[in-house]
Amino acid sequence: MSQQQQFRYSTGVIAYPIFFVMAIWLVFWAQVRFFPSIKRMGVYPQKIEGLLGIFTSPFIHSDIQHLYHNTIPLFILTAALFYFYRKISWKVLLYGIILSGLITWIIGRPANHIGASGLIYVLVSFIFFKGVFAKHYRLIALSLLIIFLYGSLIWYAFPVKEGMSWEGHLGGLISGLLFAIVFRRSIAKPEKYVWQQPTYNEDDDPFLKHFDEHGNFIEHIDTLQDETLESHLDNKEIDDSIQVNYIFKKKE
Repeated sequence: MSQQQQFRYSTGVIAYPIFFVMAIWLVFWAQVRFFPSIKRMGVYPQKIEGLLGIFTSPFIHSDIQHLYHNTIPLFILTAALFYFYRKISWKVLLYGIILSGLITWIIGRPANHIGASGLIYVLVSFIFFKGVFAKHYRLIALSLLIIFLYGSLIWYAFPVKEGMSWEGHLGGLISGLLFAIVFRRSIAKPEKYVWQQPTYNEDDDPFLKHFDEHGNFIEHIDTLQDETLESHLDNKEIDDSIQVNYIFKKKE
């Protein structure tokens, strides 16, 4: 995929993040108003019934503060994902939810793990490492911006706060790194200008033709070429040693 196709704005860049944010808020509204029991539909580690939470836990939050803290990062990171990595964005989202949830199910404490923070850690990890691996100036700049905004999240991938699912955060970090490696080739290549191409020839460059041998700019190339040709003919030495013989043949 070319750079023009990769870094191209579309309605999905904003529409999909808005949809995700509206979905988690709608679920929270239904949870508070009608179905408080869905709060228990999180990931329960090492339990078969807890596997369902891999798919449902990102949409469930404990309270309004928990939901608010996940809303803004989710919107910003998904928008960045759909703009810079449009081709693989859905794979990263869907596989990220599954893999990070599965890691949480394997290594998690016996508790109800809920919230979209695991997916947020997937996106932070993926966008950062992807930009580093890509070596593309735009993607590297994006990686540095992500570290500036969300670099402090790394500490919450460890058991530093009581009642927080650090296992889900750690699973998200691992998942994002793995996806950055797996999808390493699905990136836009840095744009190469004409003079960076291996077949580039300075003599054929239409812009450089406007400069003479002393670096002076020539507006009309045709005038310069005519003057050069006349000068060449005037300075040309005729070799007298060359004889030209004309042979005429009578017409029969």
